[in-house]
Amino acid sequence: MGPWKGPWPDGDRWDGELLRHGDRRNVVDRYRYWTVEAIRSDLDRGRHPFHVAIENWKHDLNIGSVVRTANAFLAEEVHIVGNRRWNRRGAMVTDRYQSIRHHPTIEGFRGWAEAEGIPVIGIDNVPGSIPLETYDLPRRCVLLFGQEGTGLTAEAVDAADTVLAIAQFGSTRSINAGAAAAIAMHAWIRAHADLESGPGG
Repeated sequence: MGPWKGPWPDGDRWDGELLRHGDRRNVVDRYRYWTVEAIRSDLDRGRHPFHVAIENWKHDLNIGSVVRTANAFLAEEVHIVGNRRWNRRGAMVTDRYQSIRHHPTIEGFRGWAEAEGIPVIGIDNVPGSIPLETYDLPRRCVLLFGQEGTGLTAEAVDAADTVLAIAQFGSTRSINAGAAAAIAMHAWIRAHADLESGPGG
């Protein structure tokens, strides 16, 4: 979108620089020319009560993609477990609009979940896992994902209340971590989101 045409709108949600020079950000039209703070505040009013957690021991490049998907489905919060630093390129700047919390260890993350009374749902095709397609995801939960290639660590599996697997039928052992996260989050959306009211319903 180019520079704003006509008289500028009133209100503190508008970004003067964007109005003056144009808004080329990857945001839906209703947020064009809004400040980052105004967008985030508006999103916070309608967030869904599920969280997303990602193990980050090897600087997994998929984390940015998971954050972007969490933003698209309006997750309550994203949790980075392990290393604080992560590659933000795949997030496409959506991390600016998303609350992100860091836990240095799985034990610390589990302690947070217990204190909040939120069940931890691991997503990985490990022995004994339950098919995601047959499981009723709780409305309030945290979906926990592992690293690309290695999946959830043994400590993460132990910390989960339940571990679910995404049904696969081909020759590959696993699907991409970012893709798995998108499938699991969308399963929550199908089960609990108010589709009639649109985004954030």
